[in-house]
Amino acid sequence: MAIKLPVFKPYNQQQILALPPSLEELIPATHPVRVVNEVINKLNIEPLLKAYKIRGSSSYHPQMLLKVLVYGYVTNTYSSRKLAAACKESVYLMWLSSMSYPDHNTINRFRGVRLKNALRSVFEDVVKLLAEEGLLSIEEVNTDGTKIEANANKYTFVWKKAIATNKEKMGKQLDEIWQYAQKVASDEDKMPEQPDFTTIDSSKVNATVELLNEKLAGKEGIDKKVKAKLKYVTKHYPLNIVKYEQQEAILKERNSYSKTDPDATFMRMKEDHMKNGQLKPGYNVQISTSNQFIVNYTIHSNPTDTNTLSAHLAQHEASFGKAPQVLIADAGYGSEENYMLLEQKQTTAFVKYGMFDKEQNETHNTKHPFAANKLFYNQEKDCYICPMGQPMDYIGTGTRETSTGFEQTLKRYQARNCANCPLNGACHKSKGNRIIEINENLNRLKQKAHTLLTSEEGIERRKKRCFDVEPTFGNIKQNHGFKRFMLRGEEKVELEWGLVTIAQNLRKKAA
Repeated sequence: MAIKLPVFKPYNQQQILALPPSLEELIPATHPVRVVNEVINKLNIEPLLKAYKIRGSSSYHPQMLLKVLVYGYVTNTYSSRKLAAACKESVYLMWLSSMSYPDHNTINRFRGVRLKNALRSVFEDVVKLLAEEGLLSIEEVNTDGTKIEANANKYTFVWKKAIATNKEKMGKQLDEIWQYAQKVASDEDKMPEQPDFTTIDSSKVNATVELLNEKLAGKEGIDKKVKAKLKYVTKHYPLNIVKYEQQEAILKERNSYSKTDPDATFMRMKEDHMKNGQLKPGYNVQISTSNQFIVNYTIHSNPTDTNTLSAHLAQHEASFGKAPQVLIADAGYGSEENYMLLEQKQTTAFVKYGMFDKEQNETHNTKHPFAANKLFYNQEKDCYICPMGQPMDYIGTGTRETSTGFEQTLKRYQARNCANCPLNGACHKSKGNRIIEINENLNRLKQKAHTLLTSEEGIERRKKRCFDVEPTFGNIKQNHGFKRFMLRGEEKVELEWGLVTIAQNLRKKAA
């Protein structure tokens, strides 16, 4: 009886094909690699060619390298070494590179050096092509930000408060030694007028240390502890104050930075795996989207979204010649300065202010019945009416400057007699007569924003924002694993994020 064997398809590694298949035949017609190839073939690469010298040995074509790099970011291959290996292993990259095999140094140098002055132009061209196809709108955008961890050591930090504390200690120590020197100074060798040590700099420290050594060093009868302090001060303070001034120059308006990437600021990361809100060095990434396509992007060292909008809008204008006609954003952007900026640019702003969501809650409205915004305003007499029905008189106008230098104008009103009022203690907590500060311009802008946000169009746009800009960040960070930059320094980080945004837009187009 014959034994039946399983049937297998032919398998012969030495089989010779009369007509070997081409790489073109191996790429499906709807594969994302074809979208990358098609779009980049349409781009103007003239700005990219300027990064190459006319003389010297031949280089890999920048169009090919750009395709390889962008496709790498489309497929979550961010490492230059992995990309170099894939050019020899992946059919798609072989097809894109036309069987060229650039090494990782070539890819890394192209990304970090050649693309430096051209990537923004490449990104803008991609956005314009997508806009021509009707896939996105440059005029109507949703704006939001996220924090992405920097490629920096989280333990090599510098804090502005620590510098201020150390400088204060230095000032106190110098003051103590100076006062001692004044006590022991002879009539013939009197100390000059004591400097102000509340603020110190390198020139003041050096001059003080030199003078103290001149007056005290080598003299008999000087307290041993003072001698020890003077010796320590002489050895360390001139060097330390120079170091602190250099650190302050790097910090500028920031509160912290990492020594391994001085452009990175310590921020709280939502994606922290320890779930304890740990501070890590990172960048605040701002994007504007339309139909989940990224229209504009900027990188900031400032962790607060409020202070990023001005630069973000300026970049939009630089890229496309004008500000967006419509901008939708959450309460993180709802400041007087931002509302004024959008009003000046004639941009319709569907932007929430801080208390907008709470104001929609009836419980909150009954929780604070004596708040300043609940008091009645008599326009004819220019006074507010307190909860007991008594007028609060206008007592003057003042100004206040925000952290960004924006000047706010505040009108002040004071109640006449709170001492015997039965609501005293419930209405306000201050000891004297209640004073309220009213920012009329901000109130006007909030009322304008409230009208827009609660209109039918505003409600629709607010709903759309939630599944437009936020899922874009989610897709990049969760689905494609981009949670930490690989390059260091704001300039290179901006390059890297530019590649991420181009890849996101081409992935979306392919889908």
